[in-house]
Amino acid sequence: MPVPTPRPRLLVIGGSLKHVRKARELGLDVVHAQFPDEYDRGHWPHVDQALLLDYGDIDRLLPLVRALHEAYPFQAAVSLFELGLLSAARVNEALGLAGESVATVELLLDKGRMRRYLDARGISPVASAVGRSARDVREFVHAHGFPVVVKPVSESGSLGVFRIRDPADIDVVAERFRSLDGQLAAKDLSRADSFDEFLIEEFLDGPEISVETLSFDGRHVVVAVTDKECVGPGFVEIGHAQPSGCSPETLREVTQLVTDFLDAVGLRNGPGHTEVKLTSRGPRIVESHNRVGGDRINELAEIAYGIDMERYALGAGFGLVAPLTTSPEPQGAAAIRFLTPEPGRVVEVTGVDAVRADPACAGLHLDVEPGDDVPPLTWNEDKVGHVIARGATATEAIAHGRRLAAAIHIRTKPVS
Repeated sequence: MPVPTPRPRLLVIGGSLKHVRKARELGLDVVHAQFPDEYDRGHWPHVDQALLLDYGDIDRLLPLVRALHEAYPFQAAVSLFELGLLSAARVNEALGLAGESVATVELLLDKGRMRRYLDARGISPVASAVGRSARDVREFVHAHGFPVVVKPVSESGSLGVFRIRDPADIDVVAERFRSLDGQLAAKDLSRADSFDEFLIEEFLDGPEISVETLSFDGRHVVVAVTDKECVGPGFVEIGHAQPSGCSPETLREVTQLVTDFLDAVGLRNGPGHTEVKLTSRGPRIVESHNRVGGDRINELAEIAYGIDMERYALGAGFGLVAPLTTSPEPQGAAAIRFLTPEPGRVVEVTGVDAVRADPACAGLHLDVEPGDDVPPLTWNEDKVGHVIARGATATEAIAHGRRLAAAIHIRTKPVS
């Protein structure tokens, strides 16, 4: 017989320590499904039961969740982490709980399907195809011309994204894409076959932004628009800022596009992170996720707008946070600058204490110390830290972020 609990109960799948801590602070009992090597005593004060396993393996996860649910019922499963989104949807569907549908989550995770789905509805048309070989890329180029972009069908974080400018690039990129297979741990990938095929798209010119939304029973509220700075052929993101510097007209057009998009894919509740290119033909959807954006975008929104989107994602379904009725007005500005030193072995790190003491610094994180290796910058996980800066305006916050990042010196030497 189910054991009654005095508080609402939530299954949190994957994510970080702060997610279960925030769930507990909201007054929730917490069941946490997590990889064993990512769960430690820091989680203990915030978690009532833990399921330690590869939570992407739904055939292992679901029987355990079902048995626990029968004894200690929970009201929903939530994930704020890319690799847990589909598992959360499948748990909710199997147990008859509230949450986004498996169909919606699968559509957002499969960029090829999403492109075809949007094209069929006349939303954000972009020429695209799914391929497996250099020959497929050549056929696409023959039909649509250069440049084109090749990327995985179902990954994130700028992983395996390549721009092809001319015929000489095609074989090189196809080989580099295939070489990614086996380089990452299975738990870091959305699918085991992520590098069997790729999405080929026409290159979208113009700057990239992302639109951060919260949805309440199908009503979508834009919390923030994030301006991005991307570098290299893989479009690695090295800086973000809020509020956006886009014109009011552009923001209205982008808001309408993203709202139409979220309606079309069937997103009903919770956070959304939708990347958009401001092309010469108008805004175009790049991709979207039913989660809060990565790269500390939530922290920027907290500083600039006073909104913690993660708390909404965890607590709105229980009535623990009041739904937003309109987009919030900015209370200031925030920018993040990522640390991307020269590849090699770290010899020395200086400037950290001075940056932390700077009044403009709202956050500093460093992943390396002397003796660690810095890889070439190919995707988001190759960045070795960040500085978050505040300011009265986005321009000021960006300037502070660049100044503070430049004050941290990470000296490397080549690895022999």
